[in-house]
Amino acid sequence: MKFTHVSTSPDATFALAKRLGTHLHGGEIILLSGDLGAGKTLFTRGLADGVQPGLSSEVVSPSFTLVNIYQARLDIIHVDLYRLDSDEIYTLGLEDLMERDRIVVVEWAERARQFFTGDVVEITMNYLDETTRSITVETSLLSLAGIQDELTA
Repeated sequence: MKFTHVSTSPDATFALAKRLGTHLHGGEIILLSGDLGAGKTLFTRGLADGVQPGLSSEVVSPSFTLVNIYQARLDIIHVDLYRLDSDEIYTLGLEDLMERDRIVVVEWAERARQFFTGDVVEITMNYLDETTRSITVETSLLSLAGIQDELTA
């Protein structure tokens, strides 16, 4: 499945991510790519709210901590690779955090795309203007097949 959705506001981006979050079952690896300010952390907040309503208020960018863990119905491992080079990424121990009962969300995933295999959902966010983003979702997960219409409603 691959589709592109144009979000015209931060609220619409949050809502799209929240709808996606309601369909996650654990074990998914969400790879977020896009320019600085494209809305990757906002998207993560929406995903978190979809996994467990109210959790979005706890989500903050892990730019300096590198990894944040949010405890929920499905724990969310939130990773930021922006400040790391490829060698440093391999020493983070992310493979120990990727379990079936968790969701891993990786900001700046393009820095280590080859590291992540399995139940991957790739999301590319492109800045179009101050409030508008082009969001492309691509995955081969059967559990997400057929939800495109619901996500973009």
